[in-house]
Amino acid sequence: MSGLIVPPGQGKRLVAKAQDVTFKVTGEHSAYASTFEVVVPPGFNTGAHYHTDGEELFYVLEGELDMLAFEPRERTENWLDWESPTGERAVSAGPGSLMFVPPGCPHAFANRTDRPARMLFQSSPPDDHEEYFDGLLEIFASEDRVDPQAVARLRARHDVHQLTPLSYG
Repeated sequence: MSGLIVPPGQGKRLVAKAQDVTFKVTGEHSAYASTFEVVVPPGFNTGAHYHTDGEELFYVLEGELDMLAFEPRERTENWLDWESPTGERAVSAGPGSLMFVPPGCPHAFANRTDRPARMLFQSSPPDDHEEYFDGLLEIFASEDRVDPQAVARLRARHDVHQLTPLSYG
């Protein structure tokens, strides 16, 4: 039996517009989780969403991201204004910050700075996010403008239940 070592700069890399995702560990290697290195461009905001089946883990390597992982008292249009029943709010997360998201938990992240952020992202089960990233970057690469309906259809196929708008900066 052998493990896997992926050197810096290695892995399947997808780049389109300001999106940059490198597959580090895939379903080919693990039955439990996929691991990606993701560059989050300035202005990118996932919008609040949840997954019924998947778990996710986000670890900030460089830069700063606003992050949220809770059910709010009230779901409004801007997740950055949400507050949990216990008083939690979105946090500004720098290097070394980790966000874990269990199934069904609303979550979001956004880069509201003028510089890219870089994070390690892990999702379980493995194959769904691999196919999602392939499809998303294909949409980003195919047109001058991002087609929001194409992204919405892709997200719906991959257990991404959107609660607030996704924006690309």
